[in-house]
Amino acid sequence: MNQLKLVTIIQSLLITALILLVAGLLLFRNHHKKETVPASLETEETKSYDYNPESDVVYETTGQKIFLRDAEAGEIWIPVLADVPACEYQTDQYVTRNGLMYYTEDGKVTSKFGIDVSAHQEEIDWPTVRKAGVEFAMIRAGYRGYTGGSLVIDDCFEQNMQGAQDAGIDVGVYFYSQAITPEEALEEAELVLSLIADKKITYPVVYDWELVTNDVARTDDVSVRTLTQCSIAFCERIRQAGYIPMVYQNKRTSLLKLDLPELTDYDFWLAEYNDEASYYYNYQMWQYASDGIVPGVNGNVDVNICFKDYTNPENGSDANV
Repeated sequence: MNQLKLVTIIQSLLITALILLVAGLLLFRNHHKKETVPASLETEETKSYDYNPESDVVYETTGQKIFLRDAEAGEIWIPVLADVPACEYQTDQYVTRNGLMYYTEDGKVTSKFGIDVSAHQEEIDWPTVRKAGVEFAMIRAGYRGYTGGSLVIDDCFEQNMQGAQDAGIDVGVYFYSQAITPEEALEEAELVLSLIADKKITYPVVYDWELVTNDVARTDDVSVRTLTQCSIAFCERIRQAGYIPMVYQNKRTSLLKLDLPELTDYDFWLAEYNDEASYYYNYQMWQYASDGIVPGVNGNVDVNICFKDYTNPENGSDANV
């Protein structure tokens, strides 16, 4: 009886010792493991992160943050990319004259005022538009359907091009893309080039890819990498033909859907409807409102400031100038 009791005591002691040993190991591990700091609390001046998990490219960031307000997630932030030029325009240098916005430097207007139009504006009185102060017009060449994907030439392209140029207004063109592959973007570029081959184009030829909201679109699942490759395919073909390529995008889609360091070789047309642009990075053209009123145009029209003088031979294209 005493021997059995002794064995029971020894077993209890062994079990207790084993429990204490395991607990000690766990405490040691927790005490010495590397602490993970949330990204929002990092204080390094410069850090790197894998911006595109589909590639081996790692971009350097400055440590600064861009804040966005999301309908579902609330406030979100994005690291500022060190290798994408920041905007240098000063908000106190904008002026409004006769209802049109301009940018000034040393008290002198250095920007151009323009509109962008399509068949939605129907018949336009271009001489009246010119008298109203419009210096350039970005004219839609066509679009790709967001469901079937067919290519369509804008019904008013030819008359808008002719009317604007006859009125002494400089012109550029844009194509509304719904490409889902670089090959489709290249197809769009070829269509645009065929349409402008006999035209005098002094402003950029623009790749305008947009997200379709409140409906199902063929572009709903396009990745960041694919959209960036589409932009490059279009712009490189336009550049090869001797024109100035440009990417059009709104602030939100630009920050969330474009691999911006891959697109710094191309001019950028920002769409942000506000009295002051809050977009962090640089741009050459700013579409600041979609409800502009310009004599000669029926209803509302998109209005723009261009910060770059594309009519200057140093900034212009080599084609048909």
